[in-house]
Amino acid sequence: MAQPTDYPVIPREATLAQLPLEYASDAQDQIAQILATTPINRLVVLDDDPTGTQTCHDINVLTVWDTATLEAEFNRTSSRGFFILTNSRALPPSHAEELLRTICANVLAAAEKTNTKVDIVLRGDSTLRGHFPLEPDVAQSVFGPADALVLAPFFFQGGRFTINDVHYVAEGADLVPAGKTQFARDASFGYRSSSLRDYVLEKAPGRFVPEQLLSVTIDDIRTGGPDAVCEKLLNAPAGGVVIVNAAAESDMHVFVAGLLLAEAKGKHFLYRTGAAFVSTCLGIRSKAPISAAELHLPSPRQTGGLIVAGSYVPKTTAQLKVLTERRGPDGTDELAIIEMKVTELIAGPESAAKVVEQVVRETESYLVKGRDTLVMTSRDLVTGGDEVESLRIGAVVAEALVSILQRVEGGITSSDAATKGLNVKRASVVGQAAPGVPLWRCDEPSSRHRGVPFVVFPGNVGGEETLCELVEAWS
Repeated sequence: MAQPTDYPVIPREATLAQLPLEYASDAQDQIAQILATTPINRLVVLDDDPTGTQTCHDINVLTVWDTATLEAEFNRTSSRGFFILTNSRALPPSHAEELLRTICANVLAAAEKTNTKVDIVLRGDSTLRGHFPLEPDVAQSVFGPADALVLAPFFFQGGRFTINDVHYVAEGADLVPAGKTQFARDASFGYRSSSLRDYVLEKAPGRFVPEQLLSVTIDDIRTGGPDAVCEKLLNAPAGGVVIVNAAAESDMHVFVAGLLLAEAKGKHFLYRTGAAFVSTCLGIRSKAPISAAELHLPSPRQTGGLIVAGSYVPKTTAQLKVLTERRGPDGTDELAIIEMKVTELIAGPESAAKVVEQVVRETESYLVKGRDTLVMTSRDLVTGGDEVESLRIGAVVAEALVSILQRVEGGITSSDAATKGLNVKRASVVGQAAPGVPLWRCDEPSSRHRGVPFVVFPGNVGGEETLCELVEAWS
């Protein structure tokens, strides 16, 4: 494709103030009415990493996908849908394709056996990293072609806005076009485009012509409301992509209300979206973050809390800097800090085993003394020569973190951490520990730490002080 258009960094406050006024009515009321009175398909959300539950509460997350487990979940009638944690973003394309095909086939088999109609959401990164268009292609190969693909990466809590089809990431007082952020330089899922129209053409070269890309604009949403959105969706180009613009949570509410109206008239879509679309579609209204006191945890605590950090995005590194400076040995609260050197982990199995053994020993000694303990990878990003090698390095690091969690008799974090380190098969999303930060709990007997809260802190959410504030609040 041609060189993507270069969009400027723009001021957040002034830009949002220039948009049309938000839609006057609360579209969530209309969504609730539609969900209560219309036969609606169950929503199965395939989440490519553990953070997609960051706007949800009172919903289950499965980390296994055998047909028996899926049938049991379909037979639970208390919720309109559920999540399946695929963690496919950590896999190379061939492995991700095989995994997703297996999951989709099992979902289809379980749905047919329980006489359940389903809609599939491929919950992906709000900064556009991930297997696209591979995952939508796999889903449609199993479930059949959708009328169109809905692309909606908006995520208010993370500062992700789509305006005039350009996707922005809020950084301080500015809105930075996504193609200019560090996320676009990702070693495995990099891209150049900030316009979602250009992004689709870049990631799926030769697949679409511009006429197949339909924009639902902020003006459509705020001026026309759900009926205007519905009308646009009814006329979506067959096999095309619907690009959703949104700059406020109410925009997503209006879009989903219009979408449900279009579905009631027979339209069928596949979804590649951020977290905001999922909770809105499920009829989940936002609620305030949950405090440690609300969870009725033992007081005083019997052990320290365990924080595990493996993300390398600059925001995580900045958050860890604030945390270690304020609560580390030079601060006032004596957070124990253990750093694992990635170069030693990838040097070979023996070297990695030695590092893990030492970290486990140190971590346990701190936790039993009641000290909060941070286990973090060294902050210098180590990448491979290509996408597959970079993912392999990430897998080695993840395996080391999991091994630590499996062996430490204490606390907790992320996808492999939950599934392998803690033996979680079904978790309940309790809510958020901070805006955009999911809080899970597993009450099943198989879990290693039954009933213990599990915070999944995304690497691209919050300000530099958010992680430290959360640790302080829970300490």
